[in-house]
Amino acid sequence: MQALQRWGGAMGVAMLASATPAIAAPAAAEAKSMELVAHHELGGNGDGGEGMAIQQRPDGRRILYLAHEGQKTCLSVVDVTDPKAPSLLNQLPSPGPGVARCNSLGLAGDVLAVANQTLKPGQKPAGMWLLDVADLSRVQHAQALGDLSLAFFDTSGAHSRGVHWLWFVDGEFAHLATGAGDFSPTNVQDDQFYMVVDVRDRRNPREVGRWWLPGTRVGDACLPQCLPKRQAIDDGYRAHDIHVYPQRSDRAYVGYIDAGAVTFDVSGLSEVRAGRAQSFSPRLVSRLDYSPPFPAWTHTFQPLFSRGLAIVSDEAIGEKCADAPKLIWIVDIRDEKNPIIVGTAPAPGNVSALCARGGRFGAHNLHPSFPGSTSARLQNTFVGSFFNGGVRIYRLIDVALPGAPPRVEEIGFFVPAAPARNPSGTIQINHAIVDEKRLVYANDRIAGGLYILKYTGKEPLD
Repeated sequence: MQALQRWGGAMGVAMLASATPAIAAPAAAEAKSMELVAHHELGGNGDGGEGMAIQQRPDGRRILYLAHEGQKTCLSVVDVTDPKAPSLLNQLPSPGPGVARCNSLGLAGDVLAVANQTLKPGQKPAGMWLLDVADLSRVQHAQALGDLSLAFFDTSGAHSRGVHWLWFVDGEFAHLATGAGDFSPTNVQDDQFYMVVDVRDRRNPREVGRWWLPGTRVGDACLPQCLPKRQAIDDGYRAHDIHVYPQRSDRAYVGYIDAGAVTFDVSGLSEVRAGRAQSFSPRLVSRLDYSPPFPAWTHTFQPLFSRGLAIVSDEAIGEKCADAPKLIWIVDIRDEKNPIIVGTAPAPGNVSALCARGGRFGAHNLHPSFPGSTSARLQNTFVGSFFNGGVRIYRLIDVALPGAPPRVEEIGFFVPAAPARNPSGTIQINHAIVDEKRLVYANDRIAGGLYILKYTGKEPLD
C-alpha cells in the first residue's frame, strides 16, 4: 500500500503538505482488479461532493479541484502530479459557513466554476462562482473564494436554494441545475430547473435560456392539468446532472430526478454564440420516465455516442436500501425521440450484505467523460460510485446476435475500509472520475477524503 498524506494546517494556508507525516494507508475492505494508489484525508475535511476536475498546468503539474458536500469547506486544491503522493495545497471555506455548500464544479482552461446551494430557500449565497485559477501561487495563497473571484452569478430568491450541480467544459456557457429569484415552484421539492448561462464576459455572466417541467412553476398556463403526479416517496421534479458534449453540441442530456431522463434540443444556443440572438429556449426532444414502477431519482444521463446508447443512473438516498432498487440503466438512444431501456448493470454478488451494512448503497454518480485533455472518454466501459459499494467498473460486451444490446459485466471494484468518523460505519463513495491515464479519483461523502485507484484487470478499461 502506498503512504497517505495527512495535512495539519489551518484552512486557507498554502503549501503545508511537504511537512506532513505519512502514515500507513487503510486496508481495503473489498477489491477486484483494482488497487489503491494513494489516499488523502484532506486535512480532516474529507466530505467530498459531486465535483472533481484535473487541471494540466504548463509546467507539468497536475492540480485536482474537489468540491465538498458540507457547509464548512467549499474547495480543496490537491497536487496530483505524483498520484502516489498527493499533496493538499489549499482549502477554501464555504462562503456561507453553516448555510451554503459547494458540491459541484466545472473547469475550462483557467476558469473554475463552483456551485453554491443553501440549506433552505431564501438563504445566501446561492448561485455560481467563476474563479481565476491561472496563477497557482495565487490559488495556493487564497483564503476565500472572493480572492479568486471573476464574478458571482446570483440565483438566490425567496424560493431558491441556488445551484446544486453545474456543467462547464467549453469556457463559454455553463449549464446549471438551479433555482432563481423569479421562479416560484408549485411544490417546494421542484425548485431547481435547467438554466444556461453565458460566461464569455467573465465579469458579467448572464442567463440566456431555461427549461422547467410544465406544471412545476406557479403561473404555468397548463395548470392544474399538468401538475406532476407525486410519488409515494416524493423526491421532486427538478434537474440534476446536465451533460452537453462537443460532438453533439445541439443536445443536452439531463437527469431530472422524478421526471426521468430528458433530452433537449439546444441548437438555439448557436444563435446566441454567434450574436444573432440574446436568448433561446431549450426544446424537449424526449423524456424517458420509468417511475413508477421503479423508484426514480434519475441522477445522471450520459450518452455513449459511438454506440447509440446512454448510461443512466438513479441515486440511492435511503439508508440500508430503503428506496431500492437504485440501478444503472442501459438505454438505446438511436431513436432519440423514443429512448428504450435495454438492460441494467448487474447487482454485486453480495448485494444483501451491502444493504445490511449501513448507510447508503446503490448507484450515484458516473464518471462524466469530460471533453478536456485530462479526462478519459470511455465508450465501452463506465465507472460509477455506489456509496458503501465503493467504486465499480462495468464493461459493455457485444454479443453475436446482430442488433442486440450489449451484455454488461462488472470487471472491477474497490470498496475502502470505513473511515472512523462515518456514523454509518461504512464507506460512502460519492463521486468518481477517470483521468486520461486511466487512474480513478474517488471521494467519500462523509469524512474519508480522496482515494486514487488503479484498474488492474485483464480486460481493457475501454
